[in-house]
Amino acid sequence: MSRNLFETFASRMQERGDADFITTREGRRYSYADALAESARLAGALSALGVSPGDRVAVQVDKSPEVILLYLACLRVGSVYLPLNTGYTGDEIRYFLGDAEPALFVCRPQVHEAASAIAAETGCPAVATLGADADGSLLEEAANATPRDEVVPREADDLAAILYTSGTTGRSKGAMLTHRNLASNAETLVDAWRFDAQDRLIHALPIFHTHGLFVACNVTLMAGSSVLFLPKFDAEVIFEELPRGTVMMGVPTFYTRLVADERLTPEVTANMRLFVSGSAPLTAETHEAFEARTGHAILERYGMTETNMNLSNPYDGDRRAGTVGHPLPGVEIRITDRETGKEVPAGEIGMLQVRGPNVFIGYWRMPEKTREELLEDGFFITGDLAMIDDRGYVQIVGRDKDLVISGGYNVYPKEVEQVIDELEGVRESAVIGLPHPDFGEGVTAAVVCEPGASLDEASVLDHLQGRLARFKQPKRIFFVDALPRNTMGKVQKNELRQRFDATYR
Repeated sequence: MSRNLFETFASRMQERGDADFITTREGRRYSYADALAESARLAGALSALGVSPGDRVAVQVDKSPEVILLYLACLRVGSVYLPLNTGYTGDEIRYFLGDAEPALFVCRPQVHEAASAIAAETGCPAVATLGADADGSLLEEAANATPRDEVVPREADDLAAILYTSGTTGRSKGAMLTHRNLASNAETLVDAWRFDAQDRLIHALPIFHTHGLFVACNVTLMAGSSVLFLPKFDAEVIFEELPRGTVMMGVPTFYTRLVADERLTPEVTANMRLFVSGSAPLTAETHEAFEARTGHAILERYGMTETNMNLSNPYDGDRRAGTVGHPLPGVEIRITDRETGKEVPAGEIGMLQVRGPNVFIGYWRMPEKTREELLEDGFFITGDLAMIDDRGYVQIVGRDKDLVISGGYNVYPKEVEQVIDELEGVRESAVIGLPHPDFGEGVTAAVVCEPGASLDEASVLDHLQGRLARFKQPKRIFFVDALPRNTMGKVQKNELRQRFDATYR
């Protein structure tokens, strides 16, 4: 029996027929029946372009409904979908094409010439274009191709996708995700978050990332619900659409912007049943302010490129600010000592490891890195430091690589950031370690102030007196206009470390 994820989707799509699948504010609409038919045409185009089962299809295009149909077509023909961040430069694309060796590269129409040159350099045999306005050579090919209705059989552990990690340290790694990985996680989330055919998801996330692609779109397909595709987050548009939506998935930046707007009221969110946040930590302040303004407690969850979703606050029950909840059904976790690898007691900080059917099978062509991070017993070392509180909720303390060791003491950046953020006039902060001649690393903070606030280094340091042990207090405070973030809202601390590297030298 084939385990191709598309077959699971197809049965639901056939049931839903002419019901909405993807709509846009510009009036474009694909019903489930339309999506089945168009994905068959695109599958025919992929075959005509030389794509075979197991081949990689690299995709760097702007967000559009047609991209999701292309993803479905890749599943149909048994190829491996490889979405690439739209912000990647030519040099970065050259690395990805050389590493993944795709059979086809799908790019924006306006960069076709440059993309073709890179493809030729890296040995990629075919290039096609796909534009945000349903234009480009791929759709032209699909219009003329013989639709491919049959679905290529796949085993559960065959690859469905490769997602490259952000590569903040060293080369980007291609996380290999199987049909089982994606199917199990989508099924689990439909149940955990109570998705059904009546839901309308407001989708303002990018779709080259786990959150916007596999969480949002796979769950929609599995539940047979509908999704409103927005090109990006725009508060004006979100407020117009909230009365017609039931679910929104976002990054913390979405929610901080909504909380800052006086239009956020119980009335405008009355039709909504669920707000989900992920991809970066949500502050307790934002969580509490959103609930006070709307009556909705944001559901924060925890996932990774390599694993999709691992933990979630409960749909029914307390959604605790500052936590990512409990393991999802089928997912196991353990928190271990960074040095010995042995489990630590509840309440102590250690390295978070996860195991389950959602966990990837390794890094593309990096067997040594795979062995380092994916252990023989199936647990994956996430690289995140965490602890379990007295009620069994997991708190993510920070990335292991962001841990500051100053004078032999461990300093967890999030603990320091939380105290700084309590100071009136502070919008947000980021704590890093920088080379220090005496302490090894010096605790250092970058602070973003609220408009009109008059804070200086001395006032922030004074606020920390008596609230943090001396060794945890920053040796320097820098004020910045904004913290550097990637497209999913994660603070890029490596950029801050580079910027202030010479502080103590």
